Amino acid sequence: MVSVISLVLLGVVLVIHTLIAAVMTRFFRIRLKTQWGSVIYALLLIPLVLGVTTLVFFGVLGISGGLTLGTPSLLGLAIGMPLALGFTIDVLYIPSPDEYELPETR
Repeated sequence: MVSVISLVLLGVVLVIHTLIAAVMTRFFRIRLKTQWGSVIYALLLIPLVLGVTTLVFFGVLGISGGLTLGTPSLLGLAIGMPLALGFTIDVLYIPSPDEYELPETR
């Protein structure tokens, strides 16, 4: 049976993963000059980072939330959903990096 604490910890992990995905998407959009380059890096590197943190949270720390490590539902919930949410938050709700004017450097 799943306890309330494990569900709360699962929610915290999902929020952390969404934050990681949004920040990494923003970083790739700022640093890479092409539009497709940032999308490709976001789709390849962010799931890798989320996979490692999933192994840490669910394997080492033992936060289960009723899910076992390696099941498709865990991968979809801990990697797929935060990836989609973080990418959507960055692309739709945060202004594009081109809209900011930076001061000139010497």
